Amino acid sequence: METLDSGGVTMPTENGGADLDTLRHRKPRSDSSNGLLPDSVTVSDADVRDRVDSAVEDTQGKANLAGENEIRESGGGGGEAGGNVDVRYTYRPSVPAHRRVRESPLSSDAIFKQSHAGLFNLCVVVLVAVNSRLIIENLMKYGWLIRTDFWFSSTSLRDWPLFMCCLSLSIFPLAAFTVEKLVLQKCISEPVVIFLHVIITMTEVLYPVYVTLRCDSAFLSGVTLMLLTCIVWLKLVSYAHTNYDIRTLANSSDKANPEVSYYVSLKSLAYFMLAPTLCYQPSYPRSPCIRKGWVARQFAKLIIFTGFMGFIIEQYINPIVRNSKHPLKGDLLYGIERVLKLSVPNLYVWLCMFYCFFHLWLNILAELLCFGDREFYKDWWNAKSVGDPVHKWMVRHVYFPCLRRNIPKVPAIILAFLVSAVFHELCIAVPCRLFKLWAFLGIMFQVPLVFITNYLQERFGSMVGNMIFWFTFCIFGQPMCVLLYYHDLMNRKGKMS
Repeated sequence: METLDSGGVTMPTENGGADLDTLRHRKPRSDSSNGLLPDSVTVSDADVRDRVDSAVEDTQGKANLAGENEIRESGGGGGEAGGNVDVRYTYRPSVPAHRRVRESPLSSDAIFKQSHAGLFNLCVVVLVAVNSRLIIENLMKYGWLIRTDFWFSSTSLRDWPLFMCCLSLSIFPLAAFTVEKLVLQKCISEPVVIFLHVIITMTEVLYPVYVTLRCDSAFLSGVTLMLLTCIVWLKLVSYAHTNYDIRTLANSSDKANPEVSYYVSLKSLAYFMLAPTLCYQPSYPRSPCIRKGWVARQFAKLIIFTGFMGFIIEQYINPIVRNSKHPLKGDLLYGIERVLKLSVPNLYVWLCMFYCFFHLWLNILAELLCFGDREFYKDWWNAKSVGDPVHKWMVRHVYFPCLRRNIPKVPAIILAFLVSAVFHELCIAVPCRLFKLWAFLGIMFQVPLVFITNYLQERFGSMVGNMIFWFTFCIFGQPMCVLLYYHDLMNRKGKMS
């Protein structure tokens, strides 16, 4: 056994066994030292006492932990089965079991310092059990309610103009590349470049809107085209804005990075248009290889969760919506009851959609393209305000450019939400051919809510802001918009028929 002599006191080291009997069977002990220190130790030797206490506590703690592991491995029996633990020094009754001030794991001061993996597993098990019972009960009571005419109408095969429009969107990145190539060769001036990019981006949005409104297409086809249109528009703006900023830094005398140089590459643009990002840069971090087995597993998950999402929509959401009234024209209590009943399945659908697109699909695309930076989202579920889950595109190309131009913070926030509100409205209103601005108003309503939640967060803590975020997100906002758009769409179809 290896020991250290500290002021005449034998101390066990980490490498040797803890001879606790040596520490206890010394000369007469004093009461103040709990039988561990000799009487010769005075107040001036407090540091020696602390070292001895710490050594005994650490040794006993290790021995106790090792004893627990041995008991678990040996099925609860004693002895030296493992050969590493001497039971003479494990959980000795003479060693204090309570050595420091500690909180209970569920107390308010310690609850967030603990691992909640077991409670999370319990919640998952309970969630699966409860919802499985509800699904079985729903199928037994109402039968199979899934129909396809809402997603694919009888005229779905005639949606070829929307398909051709999707293919023709590739013209606009080529046009933007041509503009950047011309300015690189100094064939056009900077104001002309800005003007041409504005024309390209406006045409890229208005052209699909016109095609969708002119064709009597299925809802899913229209949503797909508008989502793709918005993605291409955001990428084109980032491409033009980033190249403009690179040109400005390359031509300035006080540039922050002297290695910045302006160049354009069709290969980098093509990779950017396919990559799972909205923020352009000439090069990206790349992963070394493609994991084919991993991609196959993610595709299987994507199919499963997409089917589950469609099942919830057809089996739960559609019947609830069809059996409801307009929330702003009927009885108030009835409208509240419908919104609350719709909130849970609507939340499940949104979470499935988030997981399918932002996690599964973007990771699949990143793996196939060897795209390295896969932080497609952050922990938005911990958001303390409705303004927290803001995409980096909005911060990079709207919010901070406004601040750099000396625009106050509040107008910059309003402008960022305005851009988001416009595109949310386009993705919903154009496929429905219904411009009631419910999605637009829903996004803009979050602007005053940002300041309200910030005030409440400063006064009552971050949990209040997070609760308000979840309430407006899944209880009030989205279910209300679903009901409003559905009834306005049904009223529109009734008037047309």
